[in-house]
Amino acid sequence: MDLKGLRYFLKAAETGSFLETARIFNTPASSVSRYISALEKDLGHQLLYLSTRAIRLTEEGARFRLQFNEALDLLDSAVGELALRDEQIHGQLSINATEALGRLHVAGVLNKLQERFPDLSVELTLTDTYIDPVREGADITIRVGHLTDSGLIGKVIAAQRYILAASPSYLDKYGVLTRPADLQRHNCLLYRGVRGTQKWFFRRNSDQGLKQYDVSGSLRSNNSESLVSAALASRGIVLLPTWMFLPESFAGNQLVSIMPEWQMSATVQESFIQILSPENRLRSRKVREVSNFL
Repeated sequence: MDLKGLRYFLKAAETGSFLETARIFNTPASSVSRYISALEKDLGHQLLYLSTRAIRLTEEGARFRLQFNEALDLLDSAVGELALRDEQIHGQLSINATEALGRLHVAGVLNKLQERFPDLSVELTLTDTYIDPVREGADITIRVGHLTDSGLIGKVIAAQRYILAASPSYLDKYGVLTRPADLQRHNCLLYRGVRGTQKWFFRRNSDQGLKQYDVSGSLRSNNSESLVSAALASRGIVLLPTWMFLPESFAGNQLVSIMPEWQMSATVQESFIQILSPENRLRSRKVREVSNFL
């Protein structure tokens, strides 16, 4: 069975045209037809229906295409591994991340990544909208959320932890807090996303369940960075993941952590930062090395 005939068949099935397949492979259309005919003879089945307008798959052709596509991916990956074993990774890679995490952390890491791999071209897409990495062609997706069986393969980078913060001048003016019930007399800066206004949960230790406390305030926003900015301007108290805050905000005493002895969250279910890829993408050394670097 000739590998060239297999590749011609897959491309013809995709394009619906021998002429287009021939153009892509820079070969005569007669060669495409001859190789595919030889393939059908070897298999003992007709794979394509031919007409004056286009070509289409037979039932056997559709089944064979589905099974062989995966085998060809494995073959190409194995060949690529041999070719790249002693070389720097190169080519194009697509990364998708949430907006805030992407701006605050991923973009900076990518600068270091491209210093390490100067021949690598990265397309970074930042969006808070849930995407299907397979449909959108994302090699690597960096998500923040609950662990779910999405069919993607990857690793957990860290469990997400929350911090309650305000400026010293705000606390000097409105008073310190020693327990979550004290929040009712404070201005709370709230995130409002597609699932509604953020809820605040607290517990003294891991043996207890998280309890929701009613909070309200003068500012709601679907942008977490604007809430941090408001807290820095002494406008209220904010509850956000630790990665949303720049370390210098606390080191320079622009913000202080409130009730650090309490455990807190904006969700009852624990959430995580994850790096995920479709299974077939992880066969690529390039995707694996970039995931490890991140």
